[in-house]
Amino acid sequence: MAHFYLASALDAEHAELTGEEARHAAQVARLRVGERLFVGDGAGRIAEAEAIEVARDRVALRVLALRQEPEPFPRIVLAQALAKGGRDEAAIQAATELGAAAVIPWQAARSVTRWAGAKVDGGVARWSAIVREAGKQSMRPWAAEVRPLASTADLASLAGRTRMLLLEPEADTRLVDVDVAPGLELVLVVGPEGGIAPEELERLSGAGALPVRLGPHVLRTSTAGPAAIAALAPKLDLWP
Repeated sequence: MAHFYLASALDAEHAELTGEEARHAAQVARLRVGERLFVGDGAGRIAEAEAIEVARDRVALRVLALRQEPEPFPRIVLAQALAKGGRDEAAIQAATELGAAAVIPWQAARSVTRWAGAKVDGGVARWSAIVREAGKQSMRPWAAEVRPLASTADLASLAGRTRMLLLEPEADTRLVDVDVAPGLELVLVVGPEGGIAPEELERLSGAGALPVRLGPHVLRTSTAGPAAIAALAPKLDLWP
């Protein structure tokens, strides 16, 4: 019952795993007929199910119980600057487990890691795999998404139609004191190892983003976003 899979088909009576999900269940988890597991559709539905057919490329399931979970509100989006050493990947993995609805790879001015050409599609694909597995590990009813690579100009445009918060250690406003505007996505922006560049802070702030600080300590780019989500969880009732 500890295993959770994303179903290719799911209704009130039956579910099906195909592709990599079926291969993992059959070959890695060694699922057997009669065993139970959880499956979801990534859009709020989670079922407890029993395996009735198990093959390498297809697993057929009988649904025993099905529930529909409402989508968390507001949706939290992490705009994570590209960072070296896998720190950006660690950030999006933890953020997804904690409840981020989407992540945005941000090509910040101080990002040492650069995505260009074929690296863009490859980077988005890798982030998508990380987010998918993190969502399954944490048994999230709603799957998180990875949005296209963003420039600072893209984030400035996004700031005008969301509630955007820039995680900045020297900001005057504390994160926990911020009011969240109803009806808007909450976008948390995390800079790379060297932080958000002054010109980026100015541009994003001018577009409507608000610099905020988490606390007295300076966190790594890999921990700032997840820490912010955890700090906001009680305020936003993310973990009822």
